[in-house]
Amino acid sequence: MLLRLSSLSPSLSKTSPVFSLFTKNQFRFLFRKTHFHSHLFYYCNSFEPINARTRFINIIATTQKSHLCTASALLDKPSSSPTPMSNKSKKKARREAPESVLKHKLDMCSKKGDLAEALRLYDDARRNNIPLSVNHYNVLLYLCSSESNGEDKEAKDLFNLGLERGFEILKQMVIEKVTPNEATFTSAARLAAAKEDPEMAFDLVKQMKSSGIPPKLRSYGPALFGFCKKGLADKAYEVDAHMAESGVPADEPGLSALLKLSSEAKRVDRVYEMMHRLRATVRQVSEETACVVEDWFRSESATDVGMENWDVEKVRGGVVKGGGGWHGQGWLGIGKWRVVRTEMDETGMCHSCHEKLVCIDIDPRETENFASSLTTLACQREAKADFMHFQEWLQRHGPFDAVVDGANVGLINQYNFSFFQLRQMSPSKRLPLVVLHKSRVTGGPAQKLNNKKLLESWKKAGALYATPPGSNDDWYWLYAAVSCKCLLVTNDEMRDHLFELLGTNFFPRWKEKHQVRLTVSTGVLNFHMPLPYSIVIQESEKGCWHVPTVTGDDPETPRQWVCVTRTRDSASDAL
Repeated sequence: MLLRLSSLSPSLSKTSPVFSLFTKNQFRFLFRKTHFHSHLFYYCNSFEPINARTRFINIIATTQKSHLCTASALLDKPSSSPTPMSNKSKKKARREAPESVLKHKLDMCSKKGDLAEALRLYDDARRNNIPLSVNHYNVLLYLCSSESNGEDKEAKDLFNLGLERGFEILKQMVIEKVTPNEATFTSAARLAAAKEDPEMAFDLVKQMKSSGIPPKLRSYGPALFGFCKKGLADKAYEVDAHMAESGVPADEPGLSALLKLSSEAKRVDRVYEMMHRLRATVRQVSEETACVVEDWFRSESATDVGMENWDVEKVRGGVVKGGGGWHGQGWLGIGKWRVVRTEMDETGMCHSCHEKLVCIDIDPRETENFASSLTTLACQREAKADFMHFQEWLQRHGPFDAVVDGANVGLINQYNFSFFQLRQMSPSKRLPLVVLHKSRVTGGPAQKLNNKKLLESWKKAGALYATPPGSNDDWYWLYAAVSCKCLLVTNDEMRDHLFELLGTNFFPRWKEKHQVRLTVSTGVLNFHMPLPYSIVIQESEKGCWHVPTVTGDDPETPRQWVCVTRTRDSASDAL
């Protein structure tokens, strides 16, 4: 295979610095037939001559044996006929470029958590003058800032090495004038936190924001958890305020850390604030957070806080204003708290204190706004004409009292499936709407005689909608259930990317009040209807607290609640 350098780029003439390095006799080298041309074209045609020179030398130095090429063979062809290169070849050249190979190897190190190998690759790249991009640096900084996976000496030594080399790599990135991004700042903040310097981590977040890079939740973590670990309450609250200012709401681990810090610092007003923030954003807490809540109520500070007499009407007004389930008027009652784990009966009555939980209403305007946002998102990701056709069909055939996610429930395979129970609960006594992808309506098990008859009966009753090819039927059944304000029959937990796009705390509240789950027992399908009470942290008018813990997806698994009441109840005195 004979090539001419002069044909690869107008900037590379025979007087170019690349050619000044070689004489015709010196221009003999071994190269790999299948890769040489693509590498050479990519480097020499993509960079200034001074960079092309360095890169060309690297290629020659790293080429493997295959064919012998002389300088005269490379230089004889006129420069007026450039060698064409296909898109496939260009992609291959980019993929096999040293920078790309290095990025792939670093990504593998990241996947395996192999810091030692990543540092070796970095050192080799520096020796061979391979330029590093922000992506290379981000992987290296991420690995250097990762926590130790063990307590033995080797693991600790590697962790310390990562800290030392991490700051060195960060400094080199600045020297190379590589523009950082959010991931860079976040990894740098993690390095600072690992060095037990949360102040530096917070300064990096501030610098990120001042540079026009919006911080993410993970960007604040090193500073927030660092201050919480050191017991610096005011600094942690400052980070929390900065997050709110940046439109970054704290998640459960962050709120749990702030709750624990506030409890230990005896900042009782802050504890009350964190409890209500958990109620509004998390609703159901993890076991770790439940333990933090229990520790607070068992503390001396919790025993000492509270009011013996309170304005009952003001408390009731707070409950009405808040939509039910909380009043926000502060700690009620005096004395020691009684903290137990318990369950609720099917009506929402606490087995421990016998107080009944409430069902928190959903504002109808929220439902309308949610349906509107669903339409916008669906039309952006589905064929707009298809989704609008479905909306028109729904107006003609609806409203329905229940919508069934056919694919999830697996109706086609349930020969004895009956909607009798749903139909009996329906005010109109009509069939629910079944949403199925067209392929499930026309192919596979749908061709069996019994299933075919069943599908035909649904079609005639206007109770079946087949979503078009290429569509995501999730958008269709969710929109139908929301717009009809009806039940949704599905075991889908609705946690994937599609539902994350909704970006609102309204969705879990809506799901709790509308989702019907199914289980199979001895061949019979059992419907698990929405509970008559809300599974959310509740604060009663008497000052009691009930905190639900997270359970698995099995609706038959009893949910544990933290029940908190005053052992010396002064509610009757207040009344």
